[in-house]
Amino acid sequence: MATKKSIDIPIHTVRGLRVVMDSDSAALYGVSTMAFNQAIKRNLKRFPEDFSFVVSREEFLLLISQSVISKPEGRGGRRKPPRVFTEHGALMAASVLNSDRAISMSVYVIRAFIEIREQITANNAILKRLAEIDNTLMIHDASLRDVYKKLMPLLAPPRPATLKRIGFHP
Repeated sequence: MATKKSIDIPIHTVRGLRVVMDSDSAALYGVSTMAFNQAIKRNLKRFPEDFSFVVSREEFLLLISQSVISKPEGRGGRRKPPRVFTEHGALMAASVLNSDRAISMSVYVIRAFIEIREQITANNAILKRLAEIDNTLMIHDASLRDVYKKLMPLLAPPRPATLKRIGFHP
């Protein structure tokens, strides 16, 4: 039986989409980021906005603050905001590069996105079950409160019997 290999591609969320950055894709495909982006620019028709886009300045700063990429100032780092690729864009990038490594990495990328999708589905199932348990507990909590209110008078110590005093009282 084959064991499932863990996928560690850094997948980020930008504009509500799960994406892979150009530098991470280039590293997966075994090319420099510059060569990767040049290949993408030569084939921009293959990358509509829902496949690939360049992040805005604000999104770029957010990625920097999350330590995803290095700061643009100083030595090294990026000078321009990165291009990011959705699942379909990452697969299209593999076809643009058309090397043995790109083909094997496209399978790797597909598995990474599938694994993320499975984890999200599992999380949704767990959240649904937790909501059901919470609802059941709320019903039981109300029932237990009712039983508690009814038992409390029975558990209270009996009041001392008031005896009538004999004689005259002022």
